[in-house]
Amino acid sequence: MHATIYERLADLLDSLPNGFPRTPSNIEVRLLQKIFSHEEAELALHLTGRMEPIDTLAGRMGLPIKEARAKLMAMVKRELVWFDKLDGSPYFRLAPFVVGVWEGQLESMDKELAELFEQYMADGGAAGIMKYQPALQRVLPAEGTVETEWILPYEDVRAILEQAQTFSVRDCVCRVQQDQLGRQCDFPVHNCLMFSMKKRPPKPNDINRAEALAIIDEAKEIGLVHSVSNIKEGVSYICNCCGCCCGILRGITRHGIANSVAQANYYAVIDENECQNCGLCIERCQVDAINAGDDFSVVDRPKCIGCGVCVTGCPDDAVHLVRKPADQIIEPPADFPTWEHQRLQNRGMADL
Repeated sequence: MHATIYERLADLLDSLPNGFPRTPSNIEVRLLQKIFSHEEAELALHLTGRMEPIDTLAGRMGLPIKEARAKLMAMVKRELVWFDKLDGSPYFRLAPFVVGVWEGQLESMDKELAELFEQYMADGGAAGIMKYQPALQRVLPAEGTVETEWILPYEDVRAILEQAQTFSVRDCVCRVQQDQLGRQCDFPVHNCLMFSMKKRPPKPNDINRAEALAIIDEAKEIGLVHSVSNIKEGVSYICNCCGCCCGILRGITRHGIANSVAQANYYAVIDENECQNCGLCIERCQVDAINAGDDFSVVDRPKCIGCGVCVTGCPDDAVHLVRKPADQIIEPPADFPTWEHQRLQNRGMADL
């Protein structure tokens, strides 16, 4: 009985634009059983990928409005469900698995959950989620690595944070998961930034703008990649990613999915006359896009994601970012609804 409910939930999650593909091993059912209680799974089956009013959902669930709202708000706190207020009334929708449900599992992360997720991604989950376009996330170049006249507002990490009104920081779910599996890197965990363009009451883990910018500066210094939602308007988080832990970048480094993240509209170039062949750029590159040459390091341009990590770390100023030709520039979708529409179309599915 329970497996049937969780299989239906897996299919429902896969009907959302982000995707949650079924696998030959059916490991996704065990993964969902670990995350969703039986009652939560049953309630989730009444939700869709659209924000819907509580009275509609309560009727579908066969529950009084007050009870339905309380149960759904409990799921919102666990990040299984998304919530919004429209015209003063509560609306709810099912959160996608990634980015959404999975990122909410910080408190419940244990070795079993970490291993289930790892197995799911290896068994086809990564390919099914990350091969479709538009990509879930896109890369922002590190501050100061792009000529001022080139950079656009949606590419400028500092400008994005300067516009925000509220900020918070949380642990990186990718590194928390890898901690359970014997993480190989020593990058900081508490550096996943969330922000809003609107003011709101204070919440736990809130920080101020200066502290948010300091996190970005530290990420730049130690060689982490900034990535955000693959949209122009409505970006609300900045991840600071390493290729050994980040689920998105591991699409490249482990699962061979070259387009698992939307590249920045730049690529690195190494000046062979200035390069001392010290190898620091090779060490810092999070996607293995730089190789050692005979006399100087060489960028594998198709693999370069344009993050600028090599630029910020070069002691000889031998690396710089170049803007791609006009016919290779790819603008992100305007906003999240547009992203969802394009994603469903590219997956060959009907629109929401």
